[in-house]
Amino acid sequence: MSISNSESRTTEAAPRTEHSTALRAGSIGVMGILFFVLSAQAPLTGIVGASPLAAALGNGAGAPGAYLIVGIVIVIFAVGFVAMSRKIQANGAFYAYVTAAFGRRIGAGAAWLALLAYSTVQAAMYGLYGAAFSGLLASIGLDVPWWLFALVTMAGVQVLGSLNIELGARVLALLVGLEVAVLLMFGFTVLFRGGGPEGLSLAASFSPEAIATGAPGVAIMFAVASMFGFESTAIYSAEAKDAHRTVARATYLSVGVISVFFSFISWMLVSYYGPSQVIDAAGAALESGDSTAFVLTPMVELFGPWAGITTGILLVTSLLAGIIAFHNGINRYLHSLALRGSLPAIVARTNRHRAPAAAAWIQSATAVVLVVPFAVLALDPVLTLFSWFSGLAVAALLVLYMLCSIAVVGFFRRERINGQLWQTLLAPALASVLLAWVLYLVVSNFTSLIGGSAETAVALLVAVPVVFAAGVLVERQVERRRGLAALGHAAN
Repeated sequence: MSISNSESRTTEAAPRTEHSTALRAGSIGVMGILFFVLSAQAPLTGIVGASPLAAALGNGAGAPGAYLIVGIVIVIFAVGFVAMSRKIQANGAFYAYVTAAFGRRIGAGAAWLALLAYSTVQAAMYGLYGAAFSGLLASIGLDVPWWLFALVTMAGVQVLGSLNIELGARVLALLVGLEVAVLLMFGFTVLFRGGGPEGLSLAASFSPEAIATGAPGVAIMFAVASMFGFESTAIYSAEAKDAHRTVARATYLSVGVISVFFSFISWMLVSYYGPSQVIDAAGAALESGDSTAFVLTPMVELFGPWAGITTGILLVTSLLAGIIAFHNGINRYLHSLALRGSLPAIVARTNRHRAPAAAAWIQSATAVVLVVPFAVLALDPVLTLFSWFSGLAVAALLVLYMLCSIAVVGFFRRERINGQLWQTLLAPALASVLLAWVLYLVVSNFTSLIGGSAETAVALLVAVPVVFAAGVLVERQVERRRGLAALGHAAN
């Protein structure tokens, strides 16, 4: 039995009202959603930012194998996720699925965790974006503080978020296409040349022994971060063309593309340096204070100085694309919560472009609140803002994945479907176990992941259960007020 949510009903034709809450139905297809997901991953950012850390601090030449392992785990998770998307079409995704299984209070806790994850990772990207933009201009003699770029961009993203989703998809398609192209240019060049000094070796990167070398947990953590945002396929279900098919296809396509792409490019980096030398090369880049040299130096050596400049520019646009994607995703979570009565009704209002304009203002204000303190305290935007919040976002997201997998099992135990045991029980149960293992690796290596002190790590991790509990308590108060209002109407 399919559940009909208020979000899905808002996409149907309805009389015009003074304040619309409807999103623009049928405005985005599989490829449009795929570009939003790839933008959230920020491919160039993931490769340039994470690959030296995964190689130097993780499992060296085995880092590419970590991407495939995480890809397999996420594919298994996606089986139950897609099964739920076919029964529940709502732009709240995690919130809607957990609510369907465990009720509004637990669902609200999941929604608040999602907002925590997306908001902190977007704030982290603002930090890296500001630093990258500032560094790019510094190379030509212009000294501009990172926070100025961040604040100006917040205003621009707010304007773009108030326009219709089609325009956003076009902008993201252009930015993502350029950064993917430059990385593929590098990857295929190394491949066709037969690798570097030690040639091409699948075993050196993908054998079980290679993957288990060193600290594979660290590499797996960065692989999880590279998958961040794939679940946004379901967030756009209210605006998708043929939501049943579009969400499923976009989900599997995005997971497959992301895991294979990151695994291939990181393998080509290992091949370029050589499996026995890649750890030293990554460590040298980290010690130099410019970890981007791990990727940019091969670019310059293969294609010339223009490649380094171009890649630096595309790194900035990569981050911008990710910021826009998370802005859109957070808006739709807020919109979904307001439609269900968990936030004030004004938050659900949409403008003439059918974009969630009220939610967009809240999202932009949240970004300012999260980023400005780091600027006021003159903290390093990469070592603190980016590192701390990206680590927190990964931990929160893994908890959400686990909740969602457990919710799939709970929901389909009531709404039984014959002949779909794999989709409704086995796959989500297996995903829950695998995700618990990944979460253990993240928590046990969290201090290394964020590059901070143990006290900072504990403070960030505590935010996950605290925010979840806050969401549950707020929803409890909302239900209580709703119940009192109903009693009042009945008495009258």
